[in-house]
Amino acid sequence: MDVIRLLGIRDTSLSVPEVLAAVGDHAAGGTTLFVGTVREQDHGKPVTRLSYSAHPSAGDELRRVAEKVAADFPVTALAAVHRVGDLELGDIAVIVAVAAPHRQEAFAASRRLIDDLKAEVPIWKHQAFADGSAEWVGACE
Repeated sequence: MDVIRLLGIRDTSLSVPEVLAAVGDHAAGGTTLFVGTVREQDHGKPVTRLSYSAHPSAGDELRRVAEKVAADFPVTALAAVHRVGDLELGDIAVIVAVAAPHRQEAFAASRRLIDDLKAEVPIWKHQAFADGSAEWVGACE
């Protein structure tokens, strides 16, 4: 069975139980879960609105990143989902999970998965601040 159990770019709410269930594996001694949420401030300024946009190739790039992590680490399962569209404070923007035989491998693979997703998958964040300013933040940084 493919170790890549769940990948997606979604315009609907993300589910921690869904992602955790996707990586459930009796061969794993360690499972890591990272949940990224919309915070109330960035750069010391209050955030009032946030929206994510994705390039049409984002799903393919997410698969490429996941395949590389699966090839580089002895994982038994992995999953990654990212939200697009308008989000509110506290909403879940991204979830990654990795199961591996040992905790060290799970932590390392999970860290690589979220870092590479943020650096290489073409998803952009537009955030507006209470002072009226706004900024675009690109994945692929």
